[in-house]
Amino acid sequence: MSAALRATALARGDRRSSLLLYRFLRGFLRFVVNPYLRVRSENTDVLDLPGPTILAPVHRSNLDSALLATQSSRRIRALGKESLFTTPGVSYLCAALGAIPVRRGEADRDALKAAKELLERGETMIVFPEGGRQRGSAIAELYDGAAWLAARTGARVIPVGIAGTGEALPEGAKWVHRSPVAIVPGEPMDPPVGTDGRRANRQQLQAFTTDLAAQLQRAQDRAEALARS
Repeated sequence: MSAALRATALARGDRRSSLLLYRFLRGFLRFVVNPYLRVRSENTDVLDLPGPTILAPVHRSNLDSALLATQSSRRIRALGKESLFTTPGVSYLCAALGAIPVRRGEADRDALKAAKELLERGETMIVFPEGGRQRGSAIAELYDGAAWLAARTGARVIPVGIAGTGEALPEGAKWVHRSPVAIVPGEPMDPPVGTDGRRANRQQLQAFTTDLAAQLQRAQDRAEALARS
């Protein structure tokens, strides 16, 4: 993925027309898709806190980002897998909705730097700490991208449990099945900081990521219980 293509995606996401498209699609999801899936949620007021924010949800389905976006009045931007940007029409839509292409399964530092710029502008971003889609309720081993971004931008990190999307749109499915979905953000986590005003080191980032995994599991357990209730 060239730097020029990534810059094009960022520029397209900044257009006023892109923001209008984002709001239109969010409204459609809120009034059509959410009732169909019987989406329930708790503690979503934390998603509207001002300032740079990293949303760190579980990843079980391609529905996760879209449904999470319906829970906040803020525009939410995301890191999207590179393959979404290989088809012209899909690429345009993803970029217009504010996605940034990343290389799947590896630490794409260029994309993280682009995300850093957006957070420094005070925006909200989704960063899936598990990387690709997972199965089941247990949280997979986390990457340190969220910790790295938080340490360098001062952004808060909010773990988000999402239950039911894996059943509503499992991998390979062409249609959304009617299945209860629940979204539960945890409490915001302060960014990792070093000692004596220094930048957080690798051990501190790892400690933050370990804590994030525990908080994310707690939020996911609550989302699973809410979806079943």
